[in-house]
Amino acid sequence: MDFISTHLLTTILFFPVISALVILFLPSDQVKLIRWTALLASLLPLGLTIFLWFRFDSGVQGFQYQEQYPWYDAIHSSFHIGVDGLSLTMVLLTTLLTPLALLASFSITDKVKAYMMLFLFLEAGMLGVFMAMDLLIFFVFWEIGLVPMYFLINQWGSPKGERELWGGMKVSARNYASLKFMVYTMAGSLGLLLAIQLLGVMFQSYDLAFLVKQWNLLAPDTMLFNNTISAGAVKTIAFWAFVVAFALKVPVWPFHTWLPDAHTEAPTAGSMILAGVLLKLGAYGFLRLVLPLYPEQAAYYAPWLAFLATMAIVFGAFASYGQTDFKRLVAYSSVNHMGFVLLGIAAAASAIHTPDATIALNGAVLQMFNHGLSAAGMFFLVGVIYDRAHTRNLEEFGGLFPIIPVYGAILIFTSMASLGLPGLNGFVSEFLVVRGSLPLLPVFTAVSMLGLLFTGAYILKGIRKVLHGPLNEHWAHGEHRLTDINTREILVMAPLMILILFLGVWPMGLLDVINKAMVMLFH
Repeated sequence: MDFISTHLLTTILFFPVISALVILFLPSDQVKLIRWTALLASLLPLGLTIFLWFRFDSGVQGFQYQEQYPWYDAIHSSFHIGVDGLSLTMVLLTTLLTPLALLASFSITDKVKAYMMLFLFLEAGMLGVFMAMDLLIFFVFWEIGLVPMYFLINQWGSPKGERELWGGMKVSARNYASLKFMVYTMAGSLGLLLAIQLLGVMFQSYDLAFLVKQWNLLAPDTMLFNNTISAGAVKTIAFWAFVVAFALKVPVWPFHTWLPDAHTEAPTAGSMILAGVLLKLGAYGFLRLVLPLYPEQAAYYAPWLAFLATMAIVFGAFASYGQTDFKRLVAYSSVNHMGFVLLGIAAAASAIHTPDATIALNGAVLQMFNHGLSAAGMFFLVGVIYDRAHTRNLEEFGGLFPIIPVYGAILIFTSMASLGLPGLNGFVSEFLVVRGSLPLLPVFTAVSMLGLLFTGAYILKGIRKVLHGPLNEHWAHGEHRLTDINTREILVMAPLMILILFLGVWPMGLLDVINKAMVMLFH
């Protein structure tokens, strides 16, 4: 028990890495063994995280279960990790979705060993970002999460389609999507690294708690670097470096263009994790770093952040409605839903110590968790029908409910959660964001309601095109007849559906931890 208490976070963090190394030595032709080893290995971090959740004291201020070890003494960086209510919520989401994505990946038959190893490395990278209390460690794990996703898209993405680059050169669509994902994320990471290095040089430390305290004590008119630049100017430059990096990851308009391509070409499980967790890294960066480190700059530029959030909500909904590719429709819906997260963050930034700001922050964090559940479910359901029909074109479906009734019922349920139907989880988080943002940013919040209107439109469009209307006889007879969702696929969806309903009926099961974390973090 003492070992668990003192090394619980490192066990959760590094067990996927150890498991990936074990899989490396398994025979490549033992596909079933590799799949089950990866799945069972991913269940241990989930079990430990649930154990941590019940032992976590949400009434204690600050981080718990901290571990700190020497790492890079020459530049005053240490391996320092811990969790509070915010990071624990994201760790729970990560460890929950990873085994479900691995179970969804049992249909992968090509290079299974490499695929499963990359997925486990990806889980470790995401967990490290949420646990890091040292800015340099944060950046290391931020980059670790980039590489596995690049290869998952590049190697196991859709083999169909070509994209034309500059000069008329054509490449496969998955090569194009993976390269675009890498370039966009690396572009944001460059500014983030420079800003982190700037803080480290100034304060001779990368410890997050120390930097937040010292950085906010620095008067704006203080001259730095041999009296060449004021602290206020340095803070503004560093603020925008952080903001651009995290905005690219969320992503918000106009930084969103990599997302539909990445989702469209990624394997089903890759899209589940990309939408379910990776997008949350950017929003987490805003909450963990931008608001605590740059409260004055965040308050000053809050209207601009709210403008970007509103554009993401409105344009994301319009773009989603205009799609005929089922997967691109769901991809653009992520831009729409993550816009509400940024709107809540912008509202809180404008008046960080007010009750409305706390409500907006609660809604933003809960929306991160809720969107992770519904988006992962939607992308999986798109993958289920694609595996059978080998097309995502909505115009080629129609009237499928009588043929695949169980799939249809699950699709409607998950779609309603994404739509924000009262009684399901999406309603609670979006309501909190709107309720908290309306008194602080009334114009932007009102305009964002257009996005809510078209959210219903594109969700209902997707359901109608797939399940209702005249039956496309092509899918009803012979070798093309569609089969209903199978037991393994239901097992993937069942935990998501249970949580969607549970959080819709009793959100305080999660919201209590989130609320206490927001109150302690920003008050």
